[in-house]
Amino acid sequence: MSDIGDWFRSIPAITRYWFAATVAVPLVGKLGLISPAYFFLWPEAFLYRFQIWRPITATFYFPVGPGTGFLYLVNLYFLYQYSTRLETGAFDGRPADYLFMLLFNWICIVITGLAMDMQLLMIPLIMSVLYVWAQLNRDMIVSFWFGTRFKACYLPWVILGFNYIIGGSVINELIGNLVGHLYFFLMFRYPMDLGGRNFLSTPQFLYRWLPSRRGGVSGFGVPPASMRRAADQNGGGGRHNWGQGFRLGDQ
Repeated sequence: MSDIGDWFRSIPAITRYWFAATVAVPLVGKLGLISPAYFFLWPEAFLYRFQIWRPITATFYFPVGPGTGFLYLVNLYFLYQYSTRLETGAFDGRPADYLFMLLFNWICIVITGLAMDMQLLMIPLIMSVLYVWAQLNRDMIVSFWFGTRFKACYLPWVILGFNYIIGGSVINELIGNLVGHLYFFLMFRYPMDLGGRNFLSTPQFLYRWLPSRRGGVSGFGVPPASMRRAADQNGGGGRHNWGQGFRLGDQ
């Protein structure tokens, strides 16, 4: 048990709480402590009965059973693996920025879920995080089942097909990929590659709550002035090269 406790404490903080909630809420429903009917995102109950907890519980709940247990465990693994890699890699020392990414993706998924009557939001949020990781490491070679190897940029679509085969819904995975793409485009691609306006920035109250461990960072989306000047001098037009990719954690 001490080994399990040590492993759990080694998970970065935001991923740890997300992982724990995604285990605890389905367990509560499975044991019958609270009826699972209170966990689903039902638009009528949320909008007209003011059951405001439903978008949160629908994010953590998954109906675990003989036909869904494997799908649940696979996506729980994806949550742990890729959320940990993002939090300790691209967002290392910037918990506020990482939490803002999760909140932005979650809000987009909740709105989509209400519009499309999606009752469970666990898989879309996990897929949105996996998509962002894949884009930040797009040229890294990753391994999947049976020794297949391909670039990370294809991973979200491979997992979409894999989840569908083992019993998932293409819609859930597709919504997650699209939301992840929206975040990546607005935060990185549009301001850095295309020189557009920075539409997303982490609110200051999140920095006060979760201060950065590497001071002076106030968000993503606009490269430092020194980098822009160097790019202009080299004739790069201020574009950012996303083609190389990087390994999370490398400095």
